[in-house]
Amino acid sequence: MLLLTGPLRAATVPRFARVVAVFSFTVALSSQPARCVLQRRPPISNLSANCWSRLHPVNMFNNVKIYHSKALTSPYPGSHIERGQVPEDKVGWLIEWKDYNPVEYTAMSVLAGPNWADPQINDKGFSPKFNERDGEVERKSLDGLYVVENGRPRNPVGRTGLTGRGLLGRWGPNHAADPVVTRWKRDESGNKVAHPVTGKNILQFVAIKRRDCGEWAIPGGMVDPGEKISATLKREFEEEALNSLQKSPEDKAELEKQLHKLFSQEHFVVYRGYVDDPRNTDNAWMETEAVNYHDETGETMDNLPLEAGDDAGVVKWVDISEKLKLYANHNYFIKLVTEKWGAHWSEDRGPECHE
Repeated sequence: MLLLTGPLRAATVPRFARVVAVFSFTVALSSQPARCVLQRRPPISNLSANCWSRLHPVNMFNNVKIYHSKALTSPYPGSHIERGQVPEDKVGWLIEWKDYNPVEYTAMSVLAGPNWADPQINDKGFSPKFNERDGEVERKSLDGLYVVENGRPRNPVGRTGLTGRGLLGRWGPNHAADPVVTRWKRDESGNKVAHPVTGKNILQFVAIKRRDCGEWAIPGGMVDPGEKISATLKREFEEEALNSLQKSPEDKAELEKQLHKLFSQEHFVVYRGYVDDPRNTDNAWMETEAVNYHDETGETMDNLPLEAGDDAGVVKWVDISEKLKLYANHNYFIKLVTEKWGAHWSEDRGPECHE
């Protein structure tokens, strides 16, 4: 039996916000009788963000175009578990697949019952309120209503070949926040550096090298129960890129003072929604809000010494271009930021977008 719980709500988000990028197929849902449409799309690196946003409407309930790629990779992170193979044309739940037999896996670190993890679905006394605010835990999805089947939330994007929670603590959406801190690349004289081919100024962002997988990423992290997104964004940047957890109270207070100006200024919400993450399963998935904080003059960030902390192995300023290879779909977030500021991204202009 399929159960839809919680109120249906329309999300008001930036027009870029409803895209999950770099996947291999498209599932289109409409208010008409359910149907599945498979269609090829050119790689995102060949499309401008404005063009891409027109191909992917904001209204999640009338026209959904979403994809899977990294959420199908094996082995599952931190394990030797191989996902059940899911053919490209059977990822979408609207495609009938009676023989679908996914692997069940939840990591021991999750089953141990840390405070950031839910109990198992059948545990006595555990009655999660899916699609709702459940006490201090946010179980609503940024992408609207999701299906609950046999007591378990169902990944809104499709099959992953793995049930359970894997490394994720929450059944259903696991909310994160990704602060994209940027500045202009400058020469020794303080002048902006332009790319020799495109003539566009080069933007830089603070990147960390994740300890768990060795990939470069935006220094984000999980939203704590009851925590506001704005607080998570600032906290995660301090912990991941400035190693605030190891600072003395005096040094931490100074960091707070310097960062307040940057994080309290006008900012750009880059993306809100589902993330194509290798940790995703059929019953648990990552969602994020990526926000750009831009230091136009460089005065704030130039005075802050970057220092890797928490889950980061290395932290540094990275020049932005399409050549970046980042964790999950962080490349897409970074691309949208360059579109916002008119910065260099690709030497190849790519195909024009026609309405």
